[in-house]
Amino acid sequence: MDRRAFIGGVALGTLAVPRATPAQPARKVYRIGLLSSSEISSMVGPQPRNPFVNALLRGLHELGYVYGEHFVTEPRSVEGKPERLPGLAAELVLQGRDRRRKPISGRAQASDLDDPHRHGGRQRPCGQGFVQSLARPGGNFTGLSLQTLETTGKRLEILKELVPGPAPVAVVWDRRVSARSWQEAEAAARKRGWKLLSLEIRDASEIEGAFKAATDARVGALLVGGSAAYDPHARRIAELAVKHRLPAMYSVRFYVDAGGLMSYSADLIAIYRRAAVFVYKIFRGAKPGDLPVEQPSKFELVINIKTAKALGLTIPQMLLLRADHVIE
Repeated sequence: MDRRAFIGGVALGTLAVPRATPAQPARKVYRIGLLSSSEISSMVGPQPRNPFVNALLRGLHELGYVYGEHFVTEPRSVEGKPERLPGLAAELVLQGRDRRRKPISGRAQASDLDDPHRHGGRQRPCGQGFVQSLARPGGNFTGLSLQTLETTGKRLEILKELVPGPAPVAVVWDRRVSARSWQEAEAAARKRGWKLLSLEIRDASEIEGAFKAATDARVGALLVGGSAAYDPHARRIAELAVKHRLPAMYSVRFYVDAGGLMSYSADLIAIYRRAAVFVYKIFRGAKPGDLPVEQPSKFELVINIKTAKALGLTIPQMLLLRADHVIE
């Protein structure tokens, strides 16, 4: 599974299942399941610290839905282990059907579940078999595509524009969730004659070792893909990149907010806010398979000037002019 499954960004999915409250038998209070690589504590309640979940709830509020009155959330975290995702998805679905039933095996695939799901961001949902087509997804999935795979080459181009030269670029990736990102990076580099170094990380304990390997190989820069295995350690990765004097390009902005150098991606806050419309339609009886998957309309280049100075880099004026956000 590539990138964050279901609801992009940090939070990974929503499952909307109605239940009646004892005080108001006629009113349905919907439960929205959130699957995430973030800490559960950051996603809890009507004002979560997680910016993406917060954007989703703001979007629902704008549509007239009040937390606690019309819906509540049930967050789950993979806790750095992407392989936990199917089991957690199954658990949420079964809780929606019947709280007395036990969760099915963790080997059950989320795509096999027969309750309505809506995903807020996937890299390439058609190629991964989650939907039949963007216009007519079919089945139980719909939402917004992050197009992270399609923009891998663009991220590499921007990085090489900042750090030209023959030194290889180290690509940080996780085979379980971003194998295709590595393949896209390879294809883009092959066309331009650039050298890459593969740095596969399957567990947070391998982060320091990856940076040592990058330093030993004398790479010129880092291209960091996303994974639930190491996304929760964005600040640590950003700090190590500065410590090892390695300019890095990230696939999502929260790495830059945590001190990383640059990112180029879809606007995740806008995607989560837009995801509220999908939840709203499902609340009102729409079938996920009938809701077309949407592609992002806005991509943003974010540059952290403070980090550039720490690395001893001068960002070219032309690159700064193209940036959508510059963090001083």
